Amino acid sequence: MNASRDLSNAVLSDLAPDHIRAIAPYQGGKPICELSREMGLQVGDIVKLASNENPLGISPKAEFAIQEALLDIARYPDGNSFALREAVSNKFKVAHNQIVFGNGSNDILELAARAFLTAGCEAIYSQHAFAVYPLVTQATGATGVVVPAKNYGHDLPAMLAAITDKTRMIFVANPNNPTGTLLGKDELFEFLKQVPKHVLVVLDEAYDEYLSAANKSEAIGWLNEFDNLIISRTFSKAYGLAGLRVGFGLCHADIADLMNRVRQPFNVNSIAQAAAVASLADDDFVERSYALNQAGMVQLTQGFNKLRLEYIPSFANFVSFAVKSDTQNAAEVNQKLLQKGVIVRPIANYEMPDYLRVSIGLFSENARFLEVLEEIINK
Repeated sequence: MNASRDLSNAVLSDLAPDHIRAIAPYQGGKPICELSREMGLQVGDIVKLASNENPLGISPKAEFAIQEALLDIARYPDGNSFALREAVSNKFKVAHNQIVFGNGSNDILELAARAFLTAGCEAIYSQHAFAVYPLVTQATGATGVVVPAKNYGHDLPAMLAAITDKTRMIFVANPNNPTGTLLGKDELFEFLKQVPKHVLVVLDEAYDEYLSAANKSEAIGWLNEFDNLIISRTFSKAYGLAGLRVGFGLCHADIADLMNRVRQPFNVNSIAQAAAVASLADDDFVERSYALNQAGMVQLTQGFNKLRLEYIPSFANFVSFAVKSDTQNAAEVNQKLLQKGVIVRPIANYEMPDYLRVSIGLFSENARFLEVLEEIINK
């Protein structure tokens, strides 16, 4: 019977094409409830700093909107997200037909790949860049081209040099996840000018709300100049709506039309839409989130300096730090942090086996992490 079951499983697996079987599924940050079960810890004693979430939660305006939206939960959501489309259009000064909505910004990345990539095409992305880029590329049967990173960030000249007649898409994260590196605006603009018009550039700006005024993206203003530009944004980070999954893409109307053709009906639920509309109207909450993040960044980096731990200067809401001790490696330190009820993110799968990534939390959460880390490092 076991042999028969094994044979059946093998046959079923063979039904999928090779490029699907080769995909390594995305691994998110460990949930608090999972660590509680594994380690026998109380949920209230666990600090999760693994998934770049907003420690302030959500906007009070969004919370109220969610309660209101619950009253109509038996009905399908607006498949065209009209109210949210209007809010995004007004906020970012783009036309309605330039907007695509997704079940999180990951959905925007996938919609772009599904609309424009196929077997025989190539997509370019950087080493140490967001793991979803190779996933959505592989899922279409296209070939991913990884360009070696420069100082843990994107090497734009090398990415330009990697373009061939098979290239259809380039993914650029700014700031980058998991390294937090940032490309200069002039550098990025010159890069876009040199990318052939038939190659789409997906500019992932998930962490733009955490940038200072001087560093904030100007890419939305570039849409009129670059028809091949797709900008991806999310409500999961500074807006705190990670659990509701809502993101959006901004691009030329013709590109948006094609992406909407492969978009699932009702892909953004009604509660997510209502919360996102309210969040866009709460600038005070975003400003508080930014201020907390700036203070937390100082708190963490000062802690790393005290512990003499190397870290990558970050422009996002997380920091990647190195553990290169003769007595402990990053995986061992991560396991000891878990045993103490502190969840961070190992990033060995990003070809950074000596690094861990920690999200910025509340002051008390950052302090707990640094206290436990110091205890582990000193031992």
